[in-house]
Formats: sequence, structure tokens, C-alpha cells
Amino acid sequence: MICVGKLKERYWQEAVAEYTKRLRRYHKMEIIELSDEKAPENLSLAQEMEIKRKEGDRILKAIKEDAFVIALAIEGKSMRSEELADFLAKKAVDGISHITFVIGGSLGLSKEVMQRADEALSFSAMTFPHQMMRVILLEQIYRAERINRKEPYHK
Repeated sequence: MICVGKLKERYWQEAVAEYTKRLRRYHKMEIIELSDEKAPENLSLAQEMEIKRKEGDRILKAIKEDAFVIALAIEGKSMRSEELADFLAKKAVDGISHITFVIGGSLGLSKEVMQRADEALSFSAMTFPHQMMRVILLEQIYRAERINRKEPYHK
């Protein structure tokens, strides 16, 4: 997982640590935190594009060449938990062993990152803080693993 921005609050750090611990039963996992660009309050379109470009450059450098990239983006495909589980299981059957999820900063992802992505995934038409999205994504990956192994997990 590649994420723009740091987890500052302890409760987000603890939630990420808990789901990371749970997921390590199933996968080798790495979370790469990249610094975000400081954005002024009243941002021009040019400033927004420049911030996204800079963050995007850092993201692209962090993506391994052989990675299957799933970008989290509002305009991406929505899936139910069972569909995500099936999607991830099919990728494993297809021999894709290195999946990288990308969570952008507060302004989203650059067009270059979106072009590099093999899939775009949307959790909602709403915007969520990147700290919260990290926890939601980890929980959904964990849920997908439980579903695929037919292990119990609350609905």
C-alpha cells in the first residue's frame, strides 16, 4: 500500500497496526507513507495540479515495476465486499502476486498515477480523509481474505 500523508493521530495508527497484524497471517505487507505537499487555503487550479504532480511523482517512484496497481479514486469502480474478494482471488489465480493499492493525498491522484493504475477502485462517491481510507481499505482487504477462505467474519 502506498499512501500520501502521515498518520498523526494515535487512534488511526492503532487501527492500521491492528489490521496490518491481522493481514500478515495471509500476506507479506508493506505500507509506504509518502510526504504530502502543503496546500494553501485558497488553491488555484494551477497550484492544485502542481501539488498533485509532485505527490504523483513520489507515488510513481515508489511503485515496483511488476506491481498490479489499484488506485483509490472517486471515479473508480464500486464493488461490494464479496466482489472485491472475488477480484483479489482471481488476480491470485492469474499469477498476480504483487498488488499495490494507492491512496492519494487530500487533492487526489495525478493523471499520471491514474494512467499507471491497472484498476481504479471507489469506496464511495463521498470524499474521506486519507487516514480513514487507509483503515477502511485494510479492513476490506482483511474481510476479502476471510471471505475467500470461508472464515467467519461479521457482516
